[in-house]
Amino acid sequence: MHRFIIAQLTGDNGIYTNYQDTEQQELVATGHEILSESMGLAMRYYTRTGQESQFEQAWKLTERQFNMESGFSYRFSPKHNKLYTVNAAVDDLRIIRALYEAADRFEQNNYREQAERLGKRFLNYNSKEDRLFDFYDDYYKMTNSFITLCYIDLRTLQLIADETALIENMLQLVQNGYLSDEFPFYETRYLYEEAAYQSEDINTVESLLTILSLVEVGKQQARSIDYIKTQVEQGTLYGRYSRDGKPLTDIQSTAIYAITAIIGSELRDEKLYRDSIERMEQFQVLEQDSELYGAYGDIASRQAYSFDNLHALLAYSY
Repeated sequence: MHRFIIAQLTGDNGIYTNYQDTEQQELVATGHEILSESMGLAMRYYTRTGQESQFEQAWKLTERQFNMESGFSYRFSPKHNKLYTVNAAVDDLRIIRALYEAADRFEQNNYREQAERLGKRFLNYNSKEDRLFDFYDDYYKMTNSFITLCYIDLRTLQLIADETALIENMLQLVQNGYLSDEFPFYETRYLYEEAAYQSEDINTVESLLTILSLVEVGKQQARSIDYIKTQVEQGTLYGRYSRDGKPLTDIQSTAIYAITAIIGSELRDEKLYRDSIERMEQFQVLEQDSELYGAYGDIASRQAYSFDNLHALLAYSY
């Protein structure tokens, strides 16, 4: 799988969003557009697996390709040579965490110094009045007005924030977004001006990332973990639910089970980890004559997404 990512899913500018290219003109990244999300995931994988030169290469590429005055652009289109002027809090935090992890793993203090510098910058632009915001627009010099709960990376905030008020505020905001004991997932976002949560459907990946963030600081809801374990064991963790827990699709994904594997590892729950990896591997292309051989993708549509493949790699590193 790593071979596929390097050989088939990577170009001069970084890791492609999808194996299949597009005109790169959609509202969301498609085709061979590059995301700072992908580069941060790759950096974390290289750190966790002790691949120092690959980490250094990925970090230099990330810095060269995405760095702006206020943060890391979330997206670059090679076809249009367009760097989007907006960052995404979750992606910046992931890159910063990767640098902290690299400092420890490779005993390189310069990575820690860079992480500290970038952490200060992040807080300067993406937070105010002990509140975190989804993005900062480098062109319009403004943030949005809400926070998406899965953007709140509590462990990384603990590394960069001197002010405990921000961490406590964000932790409380996440915890209060808990839906119910019957469906122990989380609201999608919190609107500051309205002082209210807002969710349309519940996106499973987003809720799992929120739960993982809580697990990493020891603040998870036991009901959430029990629910995940049951669904993973049964192979019934679907991509979208209504707010009362009814599945709205029968589609599952590599990333869903990769994230539950990471949750299992963080909890030292070997069964959850093992069950999750087993479910995840059902999505791997094992047909040797396929161009997607080794990847996590769909042979019929020739789709293989960086998000799925990089989360799978990261899950193996746990």
